[in-house]
Amino acid sequence: MKKTLTIVVAFSLLVAILAVPGCKRAQGPVKLGLGSVTSIAKSRDASGDIPATAQADTTVVAVILDSKGKILNVNIDTAQTTVGFDADMQVTSDKDAEIKTKKELGFTYGMNERSEIGKEWHEQIAALEDWMIGKTVEEVKNMKVKERDASHPSVPDVPELTSSVTITVQDYIAALEEAAANAVEVKNYNSLGLGIIVSIDSSRDATDTAPAMAQVDTIMAATAFDKDGNIAGTVLDTAQARIPYDAEGKVATDKNDAVKTKKELKEDYGMRDRSDIGKEWYEQVEAFEEWMTGKPINDVVMLNVTDRGNPDIPELTSSVTITVTELIQAVQEAYRYKR
Repeated sequence: MKKTLTIVVAFSLLVAILAVPGCKRAQGPVKLGLGSVTSIAKSRDASGDIPATAQADTTVVAVILDSKGKILNVNIDTAQTTVGFDADMQVTSDKDAEIKTKKELGFTYGMNERSEIGKEWHEQIAALEDWMIGKTVEEVKNMKVKERDASHPSVPDVPELTSSVTITVQDYIAALEEAAANAVEVKNYNSLGLGIIVSIDSSRDATDTAPAMAQVDTIMAATAFDKDGNIAGTVLDTAQARIPYDAEGKVATDKNDAVKTKKELKEDYGMRDRSDIGKEWYEQVEAFEEWMTGKPINDVVMLNVTDRGNPDIPELTSSVTITVTELIQAVQEAYRYKR
């Protein structure tokens, strides 16, 4: 009798564990996807005593889908990056400072004081991620939404999220849709991480011969790990947002234009003609992704690189000559945040 009772209790506990939102389980291969949406719409012209400020908002989604297209795991984050200028259009932002994403900022992001439900951004996005688990991308896309105001045109209007999510979700859904569309098969999946590294180092001051330009490089890694922490698969990309200014400190590009990632640009990125090996950026990064697969994270982090930051090992000499330092940092960060 005791043995029977123990089995029943154990089975009940297993059912309870599997019912927990966000629980990750899969039989056989799954699909790993990375999607992003970048906007420079909030960039500001210089006006009177108010200096110009460039802003790039990159929303990133990493997702694991099962064989039926249901979401097993999802990780959403946003890098909201600003580049400040003074009255002479000289960059005032610290180019060497660490730039944190909204999740990394946590409670210091400062939304909870302005939130009508008293929840910070990372708390709200966690609730949205949990709600997505077990649903197909199409079901997520068909979520009922409402317009709260002009800045929040797509707030969830479903009972499960009313008290937990009041942020606008259109970019998260768009990035999820892109991640699913570009998903690749991976084996031995156990956990998922999303790593984001942001740099504004290529932003430039105005000079006598050239106007100022802000440049925000957002390097992204959606990485699946096996039960031993080895890389089961990874998808890498970079959103390179350039925001040029004219001599009067006005944004000199259409702020509503789509900002494509390097992978989305493919041949239009224009590296092939400048490459020593005649390969475009997306081809090189795919070779680097393939090299990483199956390796422990330490093997990737400890990769020998040249002074330029490109791989310095025989296996990659003929396929990868791009700088990989920040790509490795993004994968390392994905490992740090895996779940």
